[in-house]
Amino acid sequence: MSKRTIEQYRKAARKRWDALVDSPLPVIYIGTASCGLAAGAGETQSEVESYLARSGIEARIVQVGCIGPCYLEPLMDIKLPGRPRISFSNVSPKHVRRILDPLFTDGEIKSFHLAGHLGDELIDDVPRFFDMPMLKPQVRIVLRNCGLIDPDEIDHYLAREGYTAIERCLSRPPLEALETVKRSGLRGRGGAGFPTWRKWSFCRQTESDQRYLICNADEGDPGAFMDRSLIEGDPHCVLEGMLIAAYAIGASQGIVYIRAEYPLAIKRLERAIAQMRKYGLLGENILGSDFSFDIRIKEGAGAFVCGEETALIASIEGKRGMPRTRPPFPAVEGLYGKPTIINNVETLGNLPNILREGAEWYSSFGTATSKGTKTFSLVGKLRRTGLIEVPLGITLREVVFDIGGGTLKPFKAVQSGGPSGGCLSEEFLDTPIDYENLARAGAIMGSGGLIVIDSDTCIVDTAKYFLTFTQQESCGKCVPCRVGTRHLVEILTRIAQGEGEIADLDKLERLAGTIQAGSLCALGGTAPNPVLSTMKFFRSEYIEHIQDRRCDAAVCRDLVVYRIVADKCTGCRRCVSVCPTDAISGPRSEPHNLNEELCIKCRSCYEICRFDAIAGDAIVIES
Repeated sequence: MSKRTIEQYRKAARKRWDALVDSPLPVIYIGTASCGLAAGAGETQSEVESYLARSGIEARIVQVGCIGPCYLEPLMDIKLPGRPRISFSNVSPKHVRRILDPLFTDGEIKSFHLAGHLGDELIDDVPRFFDMPMLKPQVRIVLRNCGLIDPDEIDHYLAREGYTAIERCLSRPPLEALETVKRSGLRGRGGAGFPTWRKWSFCRQTESDQRYLICNADEGDPGAFMDRSLIEGDPHCVLEGMLIAAYAIGASQGIVYIRAEYPLAIKRLERAIAQMRKYGLLGENILGSDFSFDIRIKEGAGAFVCGEETALIASIEGKRGMPRTRPPFPAVEGLYGKPTIINNVETLGNLPNILREGAEWYSSFGTATSKGTKTFSLVGKLRRTGLIEVPLGITLREVVFDIGGGTLKPFKAVQSGGPSGGCLSEEFLDTPIDYENLARAGAIMGSGGLIVIDSDTCIVDTAKYFLTFTQQESCGKCVPCRVGTRHLVEILTRIAQGEGEIADLDKLERLAGTIQAGSLCALGGTAPNPVLSTMKFFRSEYIEHIQDRRCDAAVCRDLVVYRIVADKCTGCRRCVSVCPTDAISGPRSEPHNLNEELCIKCRSCYEICRFDAIAGDAIVIES
C-alpha cells in the first residue's frame, strides 16, 4: 500500500473524528475498560440505552478505555452539541436519569456526581477534569489517548497523529530510529530499566537471517494493571511501537505474549491487528517500503515466571515456561535460536511519541539518568486509587499524598515493585522515584505497582502474602528458589501465628541471602526483598509478634479477636450481609452481637463497617 493511501485514510479519519467532536447529536462516552466494567459500567450503559429508547432521544454512545481515576468508575461523559464534554463519576444505573433529564431538557448541568469537563476553556461552576488533584500533577504521554478515544476504532487513533511516527521512520534508515531512542534516554519499563537502544543494538549486530520482536504483556504482579489498561485503552500505540522497534532491529515477525486472563485486552488487540492489515500497516512492503512485518498473539497460561524473558520464550516455543542460564542473552540467541528483542508494553507504547515529537522533547521529562514518564497502578489504603502517569523524579510523598490523597488512617509504608520489590517506610517518602534512588532505598521500580499500606496493615502478614505468591509462582527449576521460598513462608507463618522465636529473624536473613545468591532467575533473586525490607524498617513488629505474641494491627488471625462496640453500632446490618458464618445477629437499628465461636476472623465486617463499630483487639498469647 502506498504512502498516499495511508494519508487518504488519515484524512478520512480526521473528518470522522471532527464529525464526532462536533456531532449535532448528543454523544455519551462510557469508560468500559476492565476497571469500569467491574464497577458496573456495562449495566450503566444498558440503562443509558434504555433511557434513550424510552425518551425517544437520538444520541451516540462511544466506549472508551480507562482515563485513570479508577476510584471514580463507572465514568460517563456527555457532550451536547456546541458544549464541552462533561464527566460524571460513580454513575450507577439508578443515577442515569437524574443526570440526563436536566441535561437533555434544558442543558442544565447538575452538580450531582459531576467530575468536571474535558475541555481547555473555563466554565462557571464546572471545574476542568484534568485539574482534579489526582490528575493535575500527571504528565500523560503514553496514556495520552486512554479514556478519550474508542480503542476499537483505528480512525480515532489515526486522527490523533497515529502511525505518523512509523511513516517518518520508514522514510529514513533504521539506525536513525535507534539513534533517536538512544538520545531520548528511554529505559525498559518492564522493571530492570536497561537502556532500550542498547538491547536493540546487540540484536542488530548479531548476524542472522531472522530476528523476532516480542511484546511482553504477561503482567503478573499483584495490584498491577498498567499494561492491561494501556492495551484496553489504546492498543494501536503499542502496535505502532512494535512496528518502530521491529524496523529498528530488522525483525520481520512480532508476537504479543499476553496472559489469557486479559480477555478484553486480547479482544481489542485482535481487532486492532485486523484493522492494521486492512490499512496496509502489516504484511509485505508496509506503506510501500521494503519493510515487511506481521504480528500474532500468543496467550500465556498465567505463570508469573513467564514474565522472565527466557521462560517467556520457552512458553512461546511450546515448552514448559522455565528460565535458562544466561548468556547467551535473547538479543543474541532467543526465540528458535534467533536474535530476539523482548520489550514491555509501556516501553513500546512510548516509541510513537518519541519518534513523533523528538528525543529532546521526551528527555526533557524525568531526571538525568531516568528520562521520561512512568505509569503506575496506585492501589491500597488510599483515598484516590487508579492508573497514573508521572514524570520520573517525582517523590513518593507527592504520589501518595498529592495524587493519591493520602491514607484514611496513619500511613505506614509503600510497597514498590510488587512481590519482588521493597517496603519503604515513612522516612523514604521524599525519595525521588527513579531507578537509582529506589534501589538505594532498598526497593525497585519494577513494572510499576505501588501498594500503599496504613496502620491497619500488619507488616509480617504483608511479607507473608508476597512470599506466598512468589513461592507458589516458582517454576521449581532451581533449589534455592523452590525450597528456600517455601522455608521463608513457613517461618513467616510461625511468626504470624505467635509461635516464632527470635532466632527466626537470623534464619530469615541468612536464608534470604542464600536465595538471592543462588537462584537462577530474577524471580528467585528478588523474592526475599519484601522480607528483607520489612525486617530492616519494621523489625519491631517482628519482635512484637515473637516476644509479645501480639499483632497490634489486629490482622493475624491467631493473635486477634473481633467484637462489636455497642455504643457505636447503629444496627445498619451491613456487617450481617457480609459475614460468611452468620456470626453476627441482631434486629435492625439496634446494636448487634458477634458470636466469637462462629467468627472465622475473615475481617469482612471490620472492613465494611462505616461507624468503627467493629473492633479488632490484639490478644496476648501467654508464652
